[in-house]
Amino acid sequence: MSLLLAMFGFSLTMSITPGPVNMVIISSGVQHGFARTIPFVSGATIGFTLLLAAIGFGFYQLLDSYPQILHFLAVAGCAYVIYMGYKIASAPTDKIDVAERSLPRFYEGFLLQWLNPKAWVACVSGVALFSSPHNQSSLLYFVLIYFFVCYLSLALWAFAGDKIRLFLNGEFSLKVFNLAMGLLLILCAAYLMYSHVLGA
Repeated sequence: MSLLLAMFGFSLTMSITPGPVNMVIISSGVQHGFARTIPFVSGATIGFTLLLAAIGFGFYQLLDSYPQILHFLAVAGCAYVIYMGYKIASAPTDKIDVAERSLPRFYEGFLLQWLNPKAWVACVSGVALFSSPHNQSSLLYFVLIYFFVCYLSLALWAFAGDKIRLFLNGEFSLKVFNLAMGLLLILCAAYLMYSHVLGA
């Protein structure tokens, strides 16, 4: 029971704390509402869960043998996060048909997790903590717990964004919010680039 609680606590801490995916979700919640953000939430949750399973059930050994893979993924991931930040910062606020093109999609949520340095750190550290070479059931429990905790945590960010937009009823305030969130995302990517690549 204590192991399951530890898995839950780890999953919640890594899922609920701010990161690139959470910033995209809260921005989408403000821009498009809760329901229209759920496909991105679903893609991000499934993408992360599959990444966790892939690392836990074999990819971990490959990373151990070829650590430069993580550096390559960090560079590609930071570049993609910067792209998402640009999309948010430049998202139109006046025309619905144009704004539709800025709506984060399921595949973008999925891809962002596979290119998200924070997701890789969470997966590698989680596998190291909760897997055993002699017992795969603990890793399976961890993956299942993480799926539900991740989905609820990301949905909570979408819900928060949906509620925040009640206070952003003007086009100017919404544009300022999008610009601020996009810049935060770009700064986050720059920090991740420094810590995972230049700081390595």
